[in-house]
Amino acid sequence: MVTEDTEEKGCIPAVVSKQQQAWYCIRSKPKHEHIAAANLSQLAVVEVFNPRLRSRKATRRGPVWMTESLFPNYVFARFAFNMLFDEVKHTRGVSGLVHFGDRYPSIPDDVIEELRRSFAGSQLELSPEVPRAGDLVTITSEAMFGLQGVVLRFLPAKQRVQVLLDILGRNSSVDFSLDSVVVEKQPLPRELLS
Repeated sequence: MVTEDTEEKGCIPAVVSKQQQAWYCIRSKPKHEHIAAANLSQLAVVEVFNPRLRSRKATRRGPVWMTESLFPNYVFARFAFNMLFDEVKHTRGVSGLVHFGDRYPSIPDDVIEELRRSFAGSQLELSPEVPRAGDLVTITSEAMFGLQGVVLRFLPAKQRVQVLLDILGRNSSVDFSLDSVVVEKQPLPRELLS
């Protein structure tokens, strides 16, 4: 509840009822989702949700784990719009709130809860530790960097995978260490499909 006392002083009330709060989509500056989320969570009465995906990418250094936002340039924040609009809008890392003309749509609580159930914690891992037969992989070893092939089988005793490659127009089966391959295409996790 906002009292005359807090309105006069320009203070944000410490207790805001759940009925006054709603989820909104916040647009962050490019590649600043994590910064916007961290700064918004510093505001006392703002709840933030920033779902992220963790996957392995092929680089010249070898496979690297990367964490990216599920919704690039967007995070979700729950707050009392009438009281915190300006403060949220001017938070470091925030570009603005998603709006259509002069209307700022809220996101239903059940939509956010469904996303949260899909993301145990705050991130979902897309790349498996071990490729499966049929997965398309990219080779990251220096000699064959960038070549793509299909996994034939995983050799657990040696921590290696057998990959079918097209080398000079001929299919060849080559063994690679697990550290030398990155899964490129695989089915989406069940959590995202449901």
